[in-house]
Amino acid sequence: MTNHNAAFPTYSREDVRKILLDGEEIALLDVREEDPFAQEHPLWAANFPLSKLELEAWSRIPRRDTLLVVYGEHAGEDLAPRAAAVLRELGYTRVHLLEGGLRTWIAGGGEVFRDVNVPSKSFGELVEAKRHTPSLAAEEVQALIDSKADVVIVDARRFDEYQTMSVPTATSVPGAELVLRVRELAPDPRTRVIVNCAGRTRSIIGTQSLVNAGIPNPVAALRNGTIGWTLAGQQLDHGASRRAPAAVSDANRDSARHGAREIADRAGVRRIALADLETLQQPGRTLYRFDVRTPEEFADGHLPGFVNAPGGQLVQETDHNAPVRGARILLADDDDVRASMTGSWLAQMGWEVWVVEPVDAAVRSETGAVTAQVPASALVPSVTPSELAAWLDAKDGSTTVLDFTASANYVKRHIPGAYFVIRGQLADALQRIPPPRRYVLTCGSSLLARFAAADLARLTDAEIFVLEGGTQAWIAAGLPLESGETRLASERTDRYRRPYEGTDSPREAMQGYLDWEFGLIAQLERDGTHGFRVA
Repeated sequence: MTNHNAAFPTYSREDVRKILLDGEEIALLDVREEDPFAQEHPLWAANFPLSKLELEAWSRIPRRDTLLVVYGEHAGEDLAPRAAAVLRELGYTRVHLLEGGLRTWIAGGGEVFRDVNVPSKSFGELVEAKRHTPSLAAEEVQALIDSKADVVIVDARRFDEYQTMSVPTATSVPGAELVLRVRELAPDPRTRVIVNCAGRTRSIIGTQSLVNAGIPNPVAALRNGTIGWTLAGQQLDHGASRRAPAAVSDANRDSARHGAREIADRAGVRRIALADLETLQQPGRTLYRFDVRTPEEFADGHLPGFVNAPGGQLVQETDHNAPVRGARILLADDDDVRASMTGSWLAQMGWEVWVVEPVDAAVRSETGAVTAQVPASALVPSVTPSELAAWLDAKDGSTTVLDFTASANYVKRHIPGAYFVIRGQLADALQRIPPPRRYVLTCGSSLLARFAAADLARLTDAEIFVLEGGTQAWIAAGLPLESGETRLASERTDRYRRPYEGTDSPREAMQGYLDWEFGLIAQLERDGTHGFRVA
């Protein structure tokens, strides 16, 4: 480790690589917005936009003495020192900068990857290559549907993704639910089961989950998912609502449990009694606690200290949920199926995984969703929606509204006249906005706006207010709204447009995405830090 910065020491690419290869804990943080992050980043980098650090850091990096290595440039500005200062203020004691930033990483031969959730997607490609996961082309599946063959199609994505677009006749069965529920949908072992997602990863992992768990049915992935379906010129459904049965028979649950435990044991998943959990809470080790059931089940009752991360999405988005590589992961469910299956994949991805042994339902004593802990923001004068409406009605140019919500939310609806601003780019945004006598800051709830107010105070002498209750309160008051990209003071780089989401992506982008996925195994080999092993 070298130290060229008086405020923050640095780690080189070689330092980071050695820690990853040694299996020690590290969080490599890319503090740019999601779109530039998705264009190029190291395999194990986690996206932590400077704009939202205070809202995400404590929940995503729970141990304050975790080794953090930070990088990220925007429009020629190195955002890393600003982000490092925030992290230090949040109580993190081992904050470092990546020596030379991303450009030096690349110049030194470091591999960089496109898109998001790359560890999971590259792992999926490796699974298919190693296990020869069976698949069928879109045309073959369409022919099965047309001939009314004995086939069940299950969509392994989140339910909201499935509703946006789905293969005709498909039923929503999010990834971790597949092994538990597929026998209810296909009780006849001769029924063919086809698993799809939007692209490849969740189709592959879902299909291989069924194979690994010993499902007797013939199983195949829909090759290239809904992208492949669209590229084949076939029509997708929209607004479908089919779900797997909520109830699972005792016989089917027992069969699912047996298969799940067997593959979990083979993958190296460990088990622990609830009473012994404190033995995993060791100094110098991060412990993530995930309940991998559905959000509805989690809200009905969960173990204290656990957060909800449905298993299929946890495997898909591990870099978001567990950005500290080398950490321990503890999983819980109520059936000993979903945690075992989820754990089997995480263990193959190189994580140390533990599953809580079954407990009585009464022990799941906490209910509702878990609210992330965030630091207190500075006190800022506030204004009610009605007061702001009166100021804006004056039309004297004295009041300007800055909206720090996600750009997708802003485009959908915002206060008339409001400017969209990315907090981390506030200084640049102000150059595009006529200076007023007062600013009113908002976002969905005004939580992020309160943190932005402190940034703005360093850049202007104008009065600064925060809208009480944010734009949600404005909407609840029945006040006027407008939509569209009306006043973008910042470019919409806060979210990367996935080629596989929505229904209007260009065919070239879809094909390009598939081509990128096909090349991931070669990138893994060049990078060499993945630690994957396919059981």
